[in-house]
Amino acid sequence: MKLRGLNKVKVVVIHGQSHKGSTYHIARLITEKLQGEVTEFFLPKDFSSFCVGCNNCFVKSESLCPHYEELKPFTESIDSADVIILASPVYVFHATGSMKVFLDHYGYRWMVHRPEEKMFRKQAVCISTAAGAGMNRTNKDMADSTFFWGVAKTYKYGVGVAEVSWDRVSSKIKKRIDRKTTVIANRIKKNANHISPSIKTKVYFNIMRLMQKNGWNKADMDYWEEKGWTGKARPWIED
Repeated sequence: MKLRGLNKVKVVVIHGQSHKGSTYHIARLITEKLQGEVTEFFLPKDFSSFCVGCNNCFVKSESLCPHYEELKPFTESIDSADVIILASPVYVFHATGSMKVFLDHYGYRWMVHRPEEKMFRKQAVCISTAAGAGMNRTNKDMADSTFFWGVAKTYKYGVGVAEVSWDRVSSKIKKRIDRKTTVIANRIKKNANHISPSIKTKVYFNIMRLMQKNGWNKADMDYWEEKGWTGKARPWIED
């Protein structure tokens, strides 16, 4: 990640809802403080297709997913970004259905299958808001994916805004949000040039590495072998 000069940080934001409520505005605060190049997607407006459970992405190739072309702009933006922001309001104590539908399509990228090596050098932010509660579970819904994708560092921020409209959120809460988003943005900048996966991620990766040596899925086994990960190569160490 580069934050100096003309090389701005690249940020991709996946919004779990198409309206611009409290969750949207908090994500926007972080992107403004990062002062980067931002790409945004709004669900379900930009993608709404359900995973059909064909298993092609797992046992053959993700390119055989019936929604592969539709997802290409998302995939390319995620892969080129330095920071991934997943933002969802709380719906019945969980992420929105639209966010779940989107994340379902990237199960093949979990470490148990074929993780993208670029993920191990990225940072992510999971943001959730509610009038009341449920932010922890909602953030976990999204952070499960960033962890199993191999993302080096995920920040989670959940806020009970005590309102259903951003315009009616109290100035006291907005000031607290402003302070917290500044802290998150500063941490991202501080970690930018020396980010490395956590011990937990590395341990899990090594468990998967051992499994892939004698796995059941040829597509996964071939991928790990081609990357050199069943040997000494590691995705968080650049050649």
